[in-house]
Amino acid sequence: MSDIERTRTVTWQDPAGIGKAAFSMSGAAFLRAIAERKLPPPPIANLMGFDIEEVGEGRVVFAVEPQEYHYNPIGMVHGGLAATLLDSAMGCAVHSLLPEGRGYTTLEIKVNYVRALKHDTGRVRAIGKVIHLGGKVATAEGSLIDSAGKLYAHGTTTCLLSDLSRR
Repeated sequence: MSDIERTRTVTWQDPAGIGKAAFSMSGAAFLRAIAERKLPPPPIANLMGFDIEEVGEGRVVFAVEPQEYHYNPIGMVHGGLAATLLDSAMGCAVHSLLPEGRGYTTLEIKVNYVRALKHDTGRVRAIGKVIHLGGKVATAEGSLIDSAGKLYAHGTTTCLLSDLSRR
């Protein structure tokens, strides 16, 4: 066991500004602005070290390189990283299809873990794709894969759609 202490400093910008931007842009434009660093990333992205890699219509890709600071007590990346990436990719895939003034919240998420992530896995991508977009509910699916296409986790989500202007 190593007694070498490690540290990590996390900084972020006030999320209120990005929240206001979500009201005034289509979902795809909003997500592209974050991906292109025209808007700051949300605090969770800085905390966990992930980025939006691609934004399409009904498809969004998040990416991260698993690190030691993602580890659980048994020496593997905590499943919460995969769940967070999949929740983000699937939810944002839904958001990418929404017009200005509309938003979503996750109602349900199901994640299946296929194999463990470790700090030497390399960069992994969470690919979210919309399955159904209705007036009040949307569903999406996602996969977490490495650069060789090896599957680490997959999932589905149900999202509740809302009118952000009524908040």
